[in-house]
Amino acid sequence: MRDAWDAATAPAADQPLAQLVHASRLLGREPSLVLHGGGNTSVKTTVTDLTGEAVDLLHVKGSGWDLATIEVAGFAPLRLDRLRRLLTLERLSDTDMMNELRCASIDAAAPDPSVETLLHALLPHPAVLHSHADALLALTNQPDGAEIVKEVFGESVVVVPYTMPGFDLARRCADIVPRRLSPQTEGVVLLHHGLFTVGVDVEEAYRRHIALITLAERHIADHPPVARTPAGLPPVDPLRLARLRREVSDAAGAPMLLTRYSDPAVQAFLERPDLGAVAARGPVTPDHVLRTKRTPLVGSDVAGYVRDYRRYFDEHRERRGAALTALDPAPRVILDPELGLLTAGRRARDAGIAQDIYRHTIGVIEMAEAIGRYQALPAADIFDVEYWELEQAKLRGGRAAPEFTGEVALVTGAASGIGRACAEALRARGAAVVGVDVDPRIAESGGEDHLGVSADVTDPEAVDAAVRQAVDRFGGIDIVVAAAGVFPDSRRLAELDMSTWRRTMAVNTDSIAYLFSRLHPYLALASRGGRAVVVASKNAPAPGPGAAPYSASKAAVVQLARVAALEWAADGIRVNVVHPDAVFDTALWTDEILQERAGHYGMSVEAYKRRNLLRTEITSARVAELVAVMCSDAFGATTGAQIPIDGGNERVI
Repeated sequence: MRDAWDAATAPAADQPLAQLVHASRLLGREPSLVLHGGGNTSVKTTVTDLTGEAVDLLHVKGSGWDLATIEVAGFAPLRLDRLRRLLTLERLSDTDMMNELRCASIDAAAPDPSVETLLHALLPHPAVLHSHADALLALTNQPDGAEIVKEVFGESVVVVPYTMPGFDLARRCADIVPRRLSPQTEGVVLLHHGLFTVGVDVEEAYRRHIALITLAERHIADHPPVARTPAGLPPVDPLRLARLRREVSDAAGAPMLLTRYSDPAVQAFLERPDLGAVAARGPVTPDHVLRTKRTPLVGSDVAGYVRDYRRYFDEHRERRGAALTALDPAPRVILDPELGLLTAGRRARDAGIAQDIYRHTIGVIEMAEAIGRYQALPAADIFDVEYWELEQAKLRGGRAAPEFTGEVALVTGAASGIGRACAEALRARGAAVVGVDVDPRIAESGGEDHLGVSADVTDPEAVDAAVRQAVDRFGGIDIVVAAAGVFPDSRRLAELDMSTWRRTMAVNTDSIAYLFSRLHPYLALASRGGRAVVVASKNAPAPGPGAAPYSASKAAVVQLARVAALEWAADGIRVNVVHPDAVFDTALWTDEILQERAGHYGMSVEAYKRRNLLRTEITSARVAELVAVMCSDAFGATTGAQIPIDGGNERVI
């Protein structure tokens, strides 16, 4: 483990909070130490309050902050004497403990303090840093983990047996740690949990942290894992993934995303002959259960996993001494030797975190098996964290998710104009979006919930590849918005260029016919029913002179949508059409063209934009809002409809 502390650039010891931010970020940027909000750090200071009294404070990482990006505002300043008095109590519920911690704060705007705050307060040292280092967890997740830790670290650490996080852990440490501290103590190892290091200042605590993790890594290096060269996975039918996603969604009781990974590290783990056995032993640290469930599904028998999960819940539901709300029984991690590693989540971020955590789990299992035998905590201990009172409270007080959470929308023409606005509107409502466009810049856009794919919609092979990418990334397709289109230069029929005609029909009609033919089976698997919206045009019901290719292509695609509505209704798929007109913020309209057209009618540009019955401007965003509503439950009983958004057009009305 590289010591990244640079005395030349790091804050000085007389700036303890600045030092704490610096060290926290150094730890947080190293994934083998902390993951996704994990780990916590603190420093003790003395300040003078408004009355002139000196007050000893503990500044501890606040809930919701990530060590990699934390700032001073991310630390809760708490009265140290109050925290230490809490440690004298024999019993305290974790809910009451968190209330007491909030009440100990001297800043009403500060975040809720870490659930491990009392352990930071217990340790007498000015600086305390805590991580869940992979190397350390490989040592402690062993049948003889305590002995291995003592062998590796000697007298430099105090070893504490696993205890449920929260007040119980703080009390146990209060019973064990103070009488075992010595001048040689550099830290505390919590079995199956992580490492706390201490120091006279943050720099010392950081350097000790890195040094102890390095000792663990050297011990592991003396026991290298068995190297395996994977044979590779067979080609995967994307429809198989979509069916598996539907089963996971049904088990969860809500739409879920399912992301697939099949790199060599994953393949090597999947080829372990004891895969089922090692994967069933549980997470490397109990808090991972909140993201990955206790065990992954090995194979693809979702129904069997659901039965096992319900049995696990029934076996342990009385342990907490209170009525529990059962969590959904759907797997969050799937290990399938033919499909790869798949992770599920209501949001792309959730699936991504589950993937990240399980990759680290794979690494810890491999290291632990090389040392001896990977052994996680018993199922009962994992259950206690999964059904922790603090987590149950979140379920009772949680906010409703956006409407399209867990659903996948594929939008064509997504690089600009109406297509881009539709993609943004659907993402704003919780959907994961696959944006397809011929513009190669679409591939540069992205995010956890967005995949940009550069493809010509008139190329069947490119469309097939885009669908495969969409399913690999998110597990299926629930919504399709066909917004890709071209508007050729105005030309009378007597001057018609057939290549222009064919190109216009290919983009505006043929491509949608092909897309629909390929997407039907995915839309039929949508857990809330598939939805398709075709962005047509006012020119379909009211064609304009000089626009024969465009008008004809839009009329044809309307008929295509009507047929799809007829054929797909039995599968629960809704197909509707939107007819925009005079949408001037698209790539088709430049300032020069607007000036020319407005001048033709003797109008200002602003008046020309509002040349409709309602005298209102039609923008891409307004069209996108309508499209999003058409995909919502508000249109749950509507299919085959054609909705104008044109401000009122006399020729259409």
